[in-house]
Amino acid sequence: MTKYNVNFDVDSVLRTVEALSRNQPEGTLEEESLRVCAAALLFVREDPHKLDEFREYFRKLTPPAVEGVKVDHVFATREAAETWLKQGDARDGQRLRVAGQGFTVIDLGARGLKLVRMPLPEELSPHKP
Repeated sequence: MTKYNVNFDVDSVLRTVEALSRNQPEGTLEEESLRVCAAALLFVREDPHKLDEFREYFRKLTPPAVEGVKVDHVFATREAAETWLKQGDARDGQRLRVAGQGFTVIDLGARGLKLVRMPLPEELSPHKP
């Protein structure tokens, strides 16, 4: 599960942007865009207060991945979920909560749709360093 690092190392990001820009022909939109991104990071890096403000802005802009998991349907039992699946309303990739557990609808082509156990974020134990 991806989670953005709001405490990213500015110098590492700048080195990455520089490496990417070297692969772009000079004067292209891509090269200019990378140059602008690098200049913006240099600008905020100069003032710790600006950098802190940017980190807060970045945090608001990039919620943790767990917040992005949307449950499409909730069912009290596995049987109810299977009945719904057979009705033909399900779509590949839909997330379900079935009796408190996470599942995903998988399209198996000619074999039809199937529920596959995929825990929801709240079912996972927190990561401990």
